[in-house]
Amino acid sequence: MPHVPRPRATDPVSPRRIPGSDAPRRQEWAGKSPQEVLARYQPGKTDPLKVLDVLIALFNTQHTSREKTVSHKTRHERARFLRQFFSDLRGKAGFHTPPDPRNLGQKHVHAMVLIWQRERLAPATIQTYLSFLRGLASWLNKPGFVRPPAHYGLRPDEYQRHEYARHDKSWSAHGLDVDVKLAEVTAFDPRVAASMRLMHTLALRRKESVMFRPFEHVVPFSQTGLPEENRRADEYVWVKGKGGRVRWLPLETPEQRAAVALACSLATSRDAHMGDPARSLERNLRRLDYALEKFGITRRQAGVTGHGLRHGNLNELYEHLSGSPSPVRGGAFVPVDVDRAARLAVAERAGHSRIRASGAYIGAALPRRAASDPGK
Repeated sequence: MPHVPRPRATDPVSPRRIPGSDAPRRQEWAGKSPQEVLARYQPGKTDPLKVLDVLIALFNTQHTSREKTVSHKTRHERARFLRQFFSDLRGKAGFHTPPDPRNLGQKHVHAMVLIWQRERLAPATIQTYLSFLRGLASWLNKPGFVRPPAHYGLRPDEYQRHEYARHDKSWSAHGLDVDVKLAEVTAFDPRVAASMRLMHTLALRRKESVMFRPFEHVVPFSQTGLPEENRRADEYVWVKGKGGRVRWLPLETPEQRAAVALACSLATSRDAHMGDPARSLERNLRRLDYALEKFGITRRQAGVTGHGLRHGNLNELYEHLSGSPSPVRGGAFVPVDVDRAARLAVAERAGHSRIRASGAYIGAALPRRAASDPGK
């Protein structure tokens, strides 16, 4: 692969956030605290939706419970939901006028949960909606305002999410041959197939694979800033993931290098990404989803989704490092230190800051007793 210049200064090498991702405050709010800004919009005299927009502008970048910002996707989805929620209070729940967000009451939340249940929304979706409302409550300094899901009539088996994978979600576990399927997709759209191959070999997320710039995002190890003792390859891929976090992925295997070389062959310019340059990011993502559906790679048809490529890669990484299949693939007990090191590598490749996140792909660690008494 030809030598590639170092990424431009605007592309972060190690920062966790995207510069300029947070919109600047409005000029008239300069020097004022959020409380002082909100005091200018009196309840009962200001359109509730205008107050909501002010709250979104002030707080929507913030995580609900941690001292960090959230991704653009979360900001967009949360803002869209909150605006729809207050609109639906009038249009669906029968309230004459939506309340000022600062006067939101339990009756409003209960009414909307009943509507969501009547509309047969998935319990996980309702849980997400309650989480968005919990964020709104935190902006208003009302911790505990949004009660646990059970308070609104949801059963624990409906809304509890499992932190650890209980089933192997990879393509191979469901009888799909990755190379055969990608050959079919290639005949339909080479760019989409190349994006999927990056998901398969580098465990990229769907959006990361489409936004991947094969010339700009591949650099020699000397340009990574990583310690020499951590060197695992001559070239590395840098990926900007959720929330703007950057991670470095070594190009260690022939399959990985071939996937990047294929991406380079399809790029139309030195700064081109994997999507069709004539389409927006949203349309390119839709194109990838359409290809998955067209070739039967859906949960309904095959039992898996495109995300299964990422699961497959991370399970294979765990087995390579630990010497045993992952727990979700029926692997045997491995020493705690070996398991931990392999899980840390899985979490890092996946772009997660917590080692515990690896369990969502490879399953929970096996109890020590399984090594000596598999019958228990």
